[in-house]
Amino acid sequence: MPTISVDQKLLASLLSRHGCQHDIADVDHRLPLLGTDIDRCDEEVLDIEIFPNRPDLLSAETLSLAMRGFLHNQPTLANESLESSGITLSVEPELATIRPVILGAVVRGLDMSDDDEMDDFIKQLMDHQEKLHFALGRGRRRASIGVHDLTTLKPPFTVKAVDRSHSFIPLAMEHAMTIDEILASHPKGVDYAHLLDGMEKVPIIEDAEGAVLSFPPIINGVHTTVQSSTRDLFIDVTGWDRRACESCLMLVALQAKERGATLQTIEITDCDGKQEILPNWTPVHHRVPARLITTILGRELSDDELSNAMLRMGGAFTGRSPATPDEISGSKSMQYASEGEEMFGFDMPRWRFDLLHPVDIVEDIAIGHGYEDLGNDVPKAPMNAIPRSDDNLRRRIRTSMQGMGFMQIQSLTLSNDEDQFNRMRWKPFNEITRITNPITLEHTMMRHFLLPGLLRLLASNRHHDLPQSVYELGTVVRDHKNMDRLAFLTAERIGGFASIRGRIQAFLRDIGAENVVIEPLPDNEGPWLAGRSAKVLLDGEWVGCFGEIDPSISQIFELLVPLNGAEFDVEALKSSITDPV
Repeated sequence: MPTISVDQKLLASLLSRHGCQHDIADVDHRLPLLGTDIDRCDEEVLDIEIFPNRPDLLSAETLSLAMRGFLHNQPTLANESLESSGITLSVEPELATIRPVILGAVVRGLDMSDDDEMDDFIKQLMDHQEKLHFALGRGRRRASIGVHDLTTLKPPFTVKAVDRSHSFIPLAMEHAMTIDEILASHPKGVDYAHLLDGMEKVPIIEDAEGAVLSFPPIINGVHTTVQSSTRDLFIDVTGWDRRACESCLMLVALQAKERGATLQTIEITDCDGKQEILPNWTPVHHRVPARLITTILGRELSDDELSNAMLRMGGAFTGRSPATPDEISGSKSMQYASEGEEMFGFDMPRWRFDLLHPVDIVEDIAIGHGYEDLGNDVPKAPMNAIPRSDDNLRRRIRTSMQGMGFMQIQSLTLSNDEDQFNRMRWKPFNEITRITNPITLEHTMMRHFLLPGLLRLLASNRHHDLPQSVYELGTVVRDHKNMDRLAFLTAERIGGFASIRGRIQAFLRDIGAENVVIEPLPDNEGPWLAGRSAKVLLDGEWVGCFGEIDPSISQIFELLVPLNGAEFDVEALKSSITDPV
């Protein structure tokens, strides 16, 4: 999960602007109830893990805004008309197939006491940008942010498509470079060139004098660099996902607003010729069936309770009213209303990217009200459990593993291509289930194999004494379906192939396997040392493989001791072994 580190003095300063007293002990005690984990909270620093569904908390400024509502019961919902900056931005029609979503805003009068404070803010602004690029922008694909010193620019602005021979001086460079040169040799160009693969023309944003503000989603022009003397900003956000772009724009603007700046709108003419005034600060109105709230929370809430709950979550309860004809559905789903049913109205900030469903509003109500005050209840219907068809096999697997001295572990089901395939020399034999909103770059897919997780575990425990023997009886996801597998791994100074073969034979005996055939594996098929690996066949069917781990692979995981292990398909074992029970 993304982690931010916030100076307690900065939080105190931001809260004091709005008449709130910063209480560190209260923050440590109550802020986790918002749905965040605190790693450190002392007199100097607040280190906090932000859940992926709350990208609106990724800066000190936006976090302090949430704290004003949640901890201090202060209304924070903005519903104001912003002044016009008089600046226009026009998008050429060609951008429709290149980068169609173009948004912008103006920030004036950042309230900084000196250049040092501005330098600190610039660092925090850049850090916030990058976190938003990952959390909402999906690595800048869906949304990318540009922040510029407004005083260096000459409006109006134009977004156009240019050839790859077009040149300008990019950020952190002293000489002009063509687009192709930037993509080939500039650090940011190298990192994000893949986003423009297959495009003959690329987007640039220019001012009235033809100076390049930005080459999205790659790099800004050098002359717009934000410096310690900067007090006025122009923000551009471009991409493919309108909601993600709008959230990014508003959160960066909100960060500046919390520092005393004034926000102003710009007029945008998009690639379809439609005109729009942005940013739009109007809240989003949500309607939720009363039945949904009562059913999920287990009790009815009064208007005052709903108002207080939503105030703490940065929103507002707007009242009750009957369902409209458009809201009535014949579906029995709780999210739909029936004729005459009461609906509750709620206004929430536009930057709450995570509010996608009525259930999300109910969750906010529960958090704002407090789970501890929802009462107690017990199931009204009998809960009859049906044993799993493989319960006996799983029990025998666990008994065998424990009998051989293995410790059971449970690792994260999320992994990445590097660990699962590239490092292990395994191929993705089945379709991969990928995560559309990954928490980190290390957790981008559902795992195909268990063994990489065991290697990671031993790597984390390499300072402990040997031998170390661990196993996992867990779930992998292949072809978008759950499958059960077994893997075990031993780190020991002596042993080798004879040792792991002995464990395999003992394991197969314990689970009642018959007609066992062990055959050598081809070299480089998996993480095994050449000539020191084998596959297991039951009744002629593959059920697993085992062997010594190739030292070249062990070293990738920073493990310098001999390793041997195995991985089995539990489904295959089940189909080949008769259940004696």
